[in-house]
Amino acid sequence: MSVIRVVLVDDQALFRAGIRMVVASQPDLEVVGEASDGAQAIEVVRQTRPDVVLMDIRMPVMDGLAATEALLVDADPPKVVMLTTFDLDEAAARAIQRGASGFLLKDADPEFLLAAIRTVHAGSSVIAAAATRELFAQLNEPVRAVPPAFGELTDREREIFALAARGLSNAEIAAREFLSEATVKTHVSRILAKLSLRDRVQLVVFAFEHGLA
Repeated sequence: MSVIRVVLVDDQALFRAGIRMVVASQPDLEVVGEASDGAQAIEVVRQTRPDVVLMDIRMPVMDGLAATEALLVDADPPKVVMLTTFDLDEAAARAIQRGASGFLLKDADPEFLLAAIRTVHAGSSVIAAAATRELFAQLNEPVRAVPPAFGELTDREREIFALAARGLSNAEIAAREFLSEATVKTHVSRILAKLSLRDRVQLVVFAFEHGLA
């Protein structure tokens, strides 16, 4: 059984201790490092090469947003999950724009935290597309020009894109468009590939950034 390596980044030692106990209780998870600010986090992550980083947003010296941005340009970067105290956090939205795999509320249930670590390690995000839409609707940012790649989508793919950008699940899109879920999944995969997007959360971000939401 492969073990998922985790680094904890938070300026509150007591909070880190609690998370460490939860993570260490699992046979498939291991805490390989800790840091109390963003600058220290960059050093620890580059030394320990974890699979997943739990990164607090607001910290002294360097905040989690800047640290995440620095780490995600490294070769073979870890998956980063932001830790925040409230749902509609603009800083969490900006972290997702920069490539974080989602965010968790600090008061999340231990079971949810553990599931989140495993989910991002497997390549998915830990924030639903619908929640992403709600989060990004709070941001008033200038709209970017639509890239040429969007013009390569077929009419059907644009229809699926619009529904996915509204946060609808594959099942909801299938019911609305009278398609099978497998067909919708195929369309979404093609859309992500054409637009060079990682997942449905990034699709929603793309839609908001380019005025296509």
